[in-house]
Amino acid sequence: MSQEQQKRPEEQDPIKYGDVFDVSGDLAQKPVAPEDANMMQSAETRVLGQTVPGGVAASMQSAATLNERAGLVGHRDVTGLTADRGVTVTETHAPGRRIVTESVAGQVLGQYVEPTPVESGRGGTGEESKITIGEALEATAHTVGDKAVEQSDAAAIQAAEVRATGNNVIKPGGVAATAQSAAAYNADCQREEDKIKMGDILSGATAKLAADKAATREDAGGVSGAEVRNNPGATVTPGGVAASVAAAARLNESVNI
Repeated sequence: MSQEQQKRPEEQDPIKYGDVFDVSGDLAQKPVAPEDANMMQSAETRVLGQTVPGGVAASMQSAATLNERAGLVGHRDVTGLTADRGVTVTETHAPGRRIVTESVAGQVLGQYVEPTPVESGRGGTGEESKITIGEALEATAHTVGDKAVEQSDAAAIQAAEVRATGNNVIKPGGVAATAQSAAAYNADCQREEDKIKMGDILSGATAKLAADKAATREDAGGVSGAEVRNNPGATVTPGGVAASVAAAARLNESVNI
């Protein structure tokens, strides 16, 4: 019998979130547990009407099943971060499509774009089928809507607005100006429950922009750079502005024009 065959379950490494998804921090080191997968499957089915073949829930189910068969997790096990921060599947509607975002513990595991019926005169291909920067900001309101606005968030929102509008002048009362004011207010606010949240700023962001455009890889890089430079930890927020614009840019690149 080989050494690999003799290896005891406690010496094996379970399949972790970081092995399957593009996540970071504590979540990346956590094993995918059966109850995590069950929760995601239920949430995905509730929003999408089915478990997407090869999607987030299916990938989690596969990893959890392998971990359980190897004796590395129990059938009723749930990851602590999942129990504390939950599993979410949210949707953002835009003309001709809806954007579905799936997250665990606040980190985005996957996004889908589904076509929906459109009004006469609206096409479903080309530029009109792409996700705009404004729509990416609105998606952020769903993924991290309860997060208090910080300076790094405001900087990312400002970079996003500049790229969406093509104008370096920040519009008074616009989404970037409001985010900057919120970050300044929150810095002096002592009570967490009194702080202005991302959802307060980014809900309906598209309508607050003077102009909008499809998100590109260059836009994602600019927004990410602004967020990182203004974050003491030099990182981007999982599911935050930079992450949402980057996800939108990746999805746009896959659009068949």
